[in-house]
Amino acid sequence: MSEATHEPAPQANFTFGPSALATPANAVTVARLLAAPVYVLMLVAWGASWINVVVGFLLAASDGLDGYIARRHGTTRSGAFLDPLADKACVLAAMITLCVQGHLPWLPVILITIREVGMQVYRSWVGRRGVSIPARKTAKIKTLVQDMAIGTVIIPPLAHQHSLQVAGIWFACALTLYTGAEYLIDGRRALHRPATP
Repeated sequence: MSEATHEPAPQANFTFGPSALATPANAVTVARLLAAPVYVLMLVAWGASWINVVVGFLLAASDGLDGYIARRHGTTRSGAFLDPLADKACVLAAMITLCVQGHLPWLPVILITIREVGMQVYRSWVGRRGVSIPARKTAKIKTLVQDMAIGTVIIPPLAHQHSLQVAGIWFACALTLYTGAEYLIDGRRALHRPATP
């Protein structure tokens, strides 16, 4: 009786090229984009509630998930564009909804929106010229502070702390504008850097 040989199963450790579109990381990112309007409806329906806190936390945490998947299976140009777009869609949709409801002042949210949309356009513009602007640690901190500013409104024990909410959104605005200036400086340096022979 012959003895069966058991070969190890091949590992599904594949990577995608930079031009790929249908990737697991992009699927997570698109899901986050689609979740933004759903989250707006939840904010309108339930306002300051723990369910909105949990869903908001999951949306923020999912940013790390698609980044982790992309690093495992290869980063793509589409992912580099969609990932920050999903971050901005979720955050800005929540902030604008809270402004409409009268919880946050409009001016800092308008400034944040202009910076975020403008920076997305700028990064696309320099990207077409072969320049990639890596994210700084301050950009990650900026996103965290923005999420915390939203949290001051939707976390039930803080829902009536209007002074805290105003201070939080203005601090987020200042940090957002500061990181925008960093991106502009980094992009200008990269554009004027001599090409490597």
